[in-house]
Amino acid sequence: MTSKSFTFSHAICRKPSRSIVDGLRAVDTGAPDLKVFERHHQDYVAVLRETGAEVTVLDALDDFPDSVFVEDAALCLQEGAVIMRPGAPSRLGEAAAMAPHLDQLYGEVLRIEGDGFIEGGDILTTEREILIGLSARTDNAGVAEFSRLVDRWGYTVRVVDTPPDVLHFKTDCSLLDEDTILSTKRLDASGCFDGYKVIHTADGEEACANTIRFNNLVVMPAGFARTRDLLVQAGYDVREVGNSEAAKLDGGMSCLSLRFSPTA
Repeated sequence: MTSKSFTFSHAICRKPSRSIVDGLRAVDTGAPDLKVFERHHQDYVAVLRETGAEVTVLDALDDFPDSVFVEDAALCLQEGAVIMRPGAPSRLGEAAAMAPHLDQLYGEVLRIEGDGFIEGGDILTTEREILIGLSARTDNAGVAEFSRLVDRWGYTVRVVDTPPDVLHFKTDCSLLDEDTILSTKRLDASGCFDGYKVIHTADGEEACANTIRFNNLVVMPAGFARTRDLLVQAGYDVREVGNSEAAKLDGGMSCLSLRFSPTA
């Protein structure tokens, strides 16, 4: 196993903007506090850098309230990157803004250019396949074009369903290692992780399903002690990061970075 699905030399993040208070949200639980968000974001970047990775932090984009959630704009693989086509019209410009940065790092940057939509938050890359959950932001046409693009790099794409009323597929799951997924019970019940080992989030702690495995660390939102203890007992080195403000905009740990090891 190469562990390329969670071993990274680089990450890209973007500072939260002053317009973050206007960010999209499925349920309005109040506007995020920019100062608190900035502090949490700095802590997040520090944890990624703790692993020795090169972390680029881009300037805030006030024209795009949700631009701190860079994962939706692109998918970065070892062989190349794919610029997404977000399903929310207000976010289309975020993908275009990310493209020049990836052009500097990769020999090949592809783009979703058809009529379909696809966001990085619906894509889970494992050692054996790429899982894509259909959602309000990712449709069949977007998945079909993405599949054609990454076929040149030898990736297998499998389409799965996102639970009703869940924004993104990875809202409810994350990769822990070559064979193990952290998942809510409701998502695992669909059978989409057959063949993998699955650790369930503790009852009532489904909101922490979106973690990231970044090199030797599992980075998870703070405040979910029972799930944290499950991960520690399973042998993972866990770092907790505040996520209260990102959560008001349906954001989690994976949303805040692009993680990759470009080979060209």
